[in-house]
Amino acid sequence: MPSPPAERIALFIDGRNLYATAKALGFDIDYKRLLSEFQGRGTLLRAFYYTAVEDQEYSSIRPLIDWLDYNGYTVVTKATKEFIDFSGRRKVKGNMDIELTVNAMEIAEHIDQMVLFSGDGDFRSLVEAVQRRGVRVTVVSTIASQPPMIADELRRQADVFTDLIELQSRFGRDPVERPAPVERRDQEARVHLRRSLQLPKGHDHRG
Repeated sequence: MPSPPAERIALFIDGRNLYATAKALGFDIDYKRLLSEFQGRGTLLRAFYYTAVEDQEYSSIRPLIDWLDYNGYTVVTKATKEFIDFSGRRKVKGNMDIELTVNAMEIAEHIDQMVLFSGDGDFRSLVEAVQRRGVRVTVVSTIASQPPMIADELRRQADVFTDLIELQSRFGRDPVERPAPVERRDQEARVHLRRSLQLPKGHDHRG
């Protein structure tokens, strides 16, 4: 008897929301292990990662975006917009809800399960629309933080709610294990380069 076809899965990661959720729980996300986890659950068709960046060239998130782009994720970014609110304060706007929603509706007919990493209640209508197309929706966020990171209406709408804290052992890492900051890595690389370029003893280049 032939084995049933593997479930087709797509991941939708609200980058800023997932970062805030993991931070509230006291750990970092290991994105390589996260990808492996869901590749092991079925046929992973897409892993979308959405984030707005303040400066496309020099953003502190640039190294992560580049790494994700080269390691199996479909990265969707846009520049943030600055505006002055009614009280005269500078605000930065960078909402990726529309981009995520459009991609989810486009791919819905090709997947069996959508995994949404976000607690944003604005996605409730999207989840409902995707479910009407026969897709099961798992939402990953947390109720373990104070206050909870997930909106109650989104949690109720999901077919499955998974608390991120339950996945910590699978793809979490302690913040102290975090890779060296880019500046430090660059500094170490320059030191290594200088050492490798030093001439052998007896060949003093200062002549």
